[in-house]
Amino acid sequence: MSAPPAGSRTSEPLPVSARKTDSPAPARRPGLMPAPVLGLLLAAALALLLFLSLLIGARPIAPSTVLDVLVHLDPANGEHAVIASRIPRTVAGLLIGAALGLAGAGMQGITRNPLADPGILGVNAGAALAVVAGIHFFAVSTLHGYILFAFAGAAGASLLVYLVASLGRDGATGLKLALAGAAMAAGLGSLTNAVLMIGQEALDRFRFWQVGTLAAREVPEMLSVAPFLALGAVAVLAGARLFNALALGDDSAVGLGFRVGRGRAVSAAGVVLLCGAATALAGPIGFVGLIVPHAIRVLAGGDYRWLLPLSMLAGPVLLLGADVVGRVIAPPAEVQVGVMTAVIGAPLFLWLLRRGKKVTL
Repeated sequence: MSAPPAGSRTSEPLPVSARKTDSPAPARRPGLMPAPVLGLLLAAALALLLFLSLLIGARPIAPSTVLDVLVHLDPANGEHAVIASRIPRTVAGLLIGAALGLAGAGMQGITRNPLADPGILGVNAGAALAVVAGIHFFAVSTLHGYILFAFAGAAGASLLVYLVASLGRDGATGLKLALAGAAMAAGLGSLTNAVLMIGQEALDRFRFWQVGTLAAREVPEMLSVAPFLALGAVAVLAGARLFNALALGDDSAVGLGFRVGRGRAVSAAGVVLLCGAATALAGPIGFVGLIVPHAIRVLAGGDYRWLLPLSMLAGPVLLLGADVVGRVIAPPAEVQVGVMTAVIGAPLFLWLLRRGKKVTL
C-alpha cells in the first residue's frame, strides 16, 4: 500500500500522552515566602498573642507577673487571680481560632472555591438555628446541649446544601455549592429570627451568644469539646492530597486514583465537627474561616499540605489579635470578638483581593 501524500492527514488517533485530557495542569500561583518560614513566623506571633491575651485587660498587669503565674500560680494573690481568670478566654481563642481556620480551608478545598467559608455555605446558620430551637423548644442551657444541637444543625445544613447543589446534570459543583449555601444561610437566618421573635427567653439567652464571644466558657467545658475538635481536625487534615487533586477538577482527581465522593464526605464531616464545636463554644464568629486560608494562599501558595496546618496556626493569631484589640479599643468596656473579626476582616479581605489580583486554588 502506498504512503499517503505529503501534507495529508492520517486518521490514526493521537497517542494517549498527546491528548488534551492528559495535558499538564497549570502551575499554581507561587506564594510570597516559603511555607516553613511562614509557619515559624505564625508560631512566634501566636506565642506573643497568647502572652498578650493573659497580660492585657481592664486591670493593668506587669509582664513579670504573667511570667510568675506561668511558673507558680498563687490563688491568694489578686493579680495572679486576674490572670487566671483570663486563661479560659485565651484557651478558647486558641481552640476556636484553630478550628475555624482549618474548617475554612477544608471547606474551600471541598468546594474548589477559595471564597467559601462556614458562614457563606450556611453551616454556621444551621448550627445557630438548631441552638435557638433547642433553647426555645427544649429549654437547653448547658454547653453539652448547645454542642448536640449545633452539631445536628451544622450537619443538617451541610446535607441540605449538598442535596440542593446536586440537582441538575453537573452535580454539586463548587459554584452551585456556594450559591446553594448562600441561599440556605439566608433562609435559615430568617427562621432563626422568627423563633427569636416568638420567644423572649430564647432571645435573651441567644443575644449575647450570637455576637460571638470568647469569655463565656471555662476550661473544663472547652476540654470536653476537645475530642470533637481533634477528630474533626484529623478528618480535614487527612484530605490535603485530595484537595490538591480536586483543584485540577473532579475527573482529574478520579483519574489520579482518589475516591472523590468518599473523600469529600469524610472531609465534610470533619468540617461539621469543627464548626459545630466552635459555634457551640463561642457563637457564630465570622470571617476567620474566609480570611485565614485566603491570606495563607497569597503568602505561601495553594498547596493544601501546607495550607491546612498553616491555617490552624493563623486562625488563633487572627482571633486572639481581634480579642486583644477589642479589650483596649473602648475602655473600660469591651468589644466582643465577633464584632472585631468583622471590623478587621472586611478591609483585610478587600486588601487581600486587591493584592492577590486573582484568587486561585
